[in-house]
Amino acid sequence: MSKKLAVIGAGLMGSGIAQVAAAAGYDVAIRDVTDAALKRGVDGIRASLEKFASKGRYTPEEVQAALGRITTTTDLAEAVADADVIVEAAFENVDVKQDIFRELDKLAKPGAVLATNTSAIPITQIAAVTSRPQDVVGTHFFSPVPMMQLCELVRGYKTSDQTLARARAFAEEVGKTCIVVNRDVAGFVTTRLIAALVVEAVKLYESGVATAEDIDLACKLGFGHAMGPLATTDLTGVDILRNATQNIYTETQDEKFSPPELLNRMVTAGDLGRKSGKGFYSY
Repeated sequence: MSKKLAVIGAGLMGSGIAQVAAAAGYDVAIRDVTDAALKRGVDGIRASLEKFASKGRYTPEEVQAALGRITTTTDLAEAVADADVIVEAAFENVDVKQDIFRELDKLAKPGAVLATNTSAIPITQIAAVTSRPQDVVGTHFFSPVPMMQLCELVRGYKTSDQTLARARAFAEEVGKTCIVVNRDVAGFVTTRLIAALVVEAVKLYESGVATAEDIDLACKLGFGHAMGPLATTDLTGVDILRNATQNIYTETQDEKFSPPELLNRMVTAGDLGRKSGKGFYSY
């Protein structure tokens, strides 16, 4: 029996999750609001799989088979109708996610795992708009999904043990190693750690204590980090990290998560990191 996954959102995260699932043998339906977004997502998946094939990770036949397991649609009902697992990877905004989960509650088959790829929003807030909060769970994948090994599984207040176990099985089947967050505090484990580090790094940089290069070098050579916090912010998106720290600050009122002025000004000015060509570094 083939395993069926629906992914809501064809952006960087959604297409990455779809890619690793299709490569692992899942039949994947990707849903987004426009055909253009779906085409971009699938083109990205094809390019990524072909790059892996050129390095010997997959045979050309495996690439074609994985692509053959992916379908796309702008119709949410069609995407989720017979899915065993549904992963929402839409914009990181609680209203957007709640709207999607209200629909999933009506459209998904009974017992389907309703997962959200949020990096900071409490799962309980998202689950609360459904009549089946026991089926809602956080599956926080990391970008770029095909390369990053971690999946942060997050329990909402009412998430059942069975839902958590099924989410773990799915994440492990697509090649990830999981950590479990038992209490869905804002930011979970990983986003809180990186947010605290990024906020402090930005403050050191903005007050002229050290250059961006030297702050990142300190973390790489002093702490063994693969990438420094400011380069990580550029890669993830200055706006994404600013929003994540803002979400945690709003929820906790803990000053260490308050976004520094520079972060807000960079977002306003459009210096969003690699995707805009300039952030803490120029690209």
